[in-house]
Amino acid sequence: MISIPHKAKQFAVFIVKVLIVTAAFYFIYNQLVHNDQLDWPKYTTLLKEKQSVGGILFLLSFSVANRYLEILKWQNLVSFFKPITVGESTKQVLGALTAGIFTPNGLGEYAGKALYFEKIKTKKIIFLNLICNGIQMLLTIIFGTIGLFILGYWQWSSALIVLSALFYLLAIVSKNIKIKGYSIQKLTHKINEIPKRIHQKNIVLGTLRYLVFSHQYYFLFLAFDVDLPYITMMATIATVYFLASSLPSFQFLDFAVKGSVAVFFFGKLGVNEWIVVFISTLMWFLNVVLPVVIGSYYVLKFKPKWK
Repeated sequence: MISIPHKAKQFAVFIVKVLIVTAAFYFIYNQLVHNDQLDWPKYTTLLKEKQSVGGILFLLSFSVANRYLEILKWQNLVSFFKPITVGESTKQVLGALTAGIFTPNGLGEYAGKALYFEKIKTKKIIFLNLICNGIQMLLTIIFGTIGLFILGYWQWSSALIVLSALFYLLAIVSKNIKIKGYSIQKLTHKINEIPKRIHQKNIVLGTLRYLVFSHQYYFLFLAFDVDLPYITMMATIATVYFLASSLPSFQFLDFAVKGSVAVFFFGKLGVNEWIVVFISTLMWFLNVVLPVVIGSYYVLKFKPKWK
């Protein structure tokens, strides 16, 4: 077997890290500059009219809280087999976010987090990340279904409830059927190995995180003079997040996907299309771009655990 010199390995790792950060910034730049949906002169004028130091700090506080709750979620789940500090969890979450920005549905995030641990723990880390993202998706489905019901899309919400019931029954019937050595029974057993207190904390943190970013969306609409009843606004936001999250996408296209879905639903409520697109872009900038900028630092400082 050919032995690769240590210096060569270090250089290869450095090149990979630089490529990840460069690709992340390229994709962000490309979307902000070359997206035909974004009317920057109009947005600049609107921002100058609405600018307020207090308002900016208020909205930024939601972004900080959103990502901090995600960091606490990850710290809580990893404590199942190894206690880590908030600082370590921050590195792992933001570094993995940067690595996953240009991969379908953020799949690179799974590999990114796994690299912070020994190779032998890869499967465990991927499983915990599934639990971490799974609870967030489940909450999005629950709130989204309620949102559809409130907005009067009863057929859609009823269909979702029926489908959920059918999937549940199918899971019970086929729990012992194995696919490549895995079964629903085995998955359930793996989930039950994690202590209930960790699951409970995960649900609480996930719910708080959902409420934080959905209300950030709500306050952005208020800041741009969109006057709709609170229940209607929150139901529409829940519906947009649910349907947009159900579509396959890349993190760097997140605002385009959510923006398109948001334009459809908020358009029915009489909200100007370009305001909806702009607010979706701001949400993406505050909750993806800014964390990726910070995460780039952690990627460049990253030292792999894998040998």
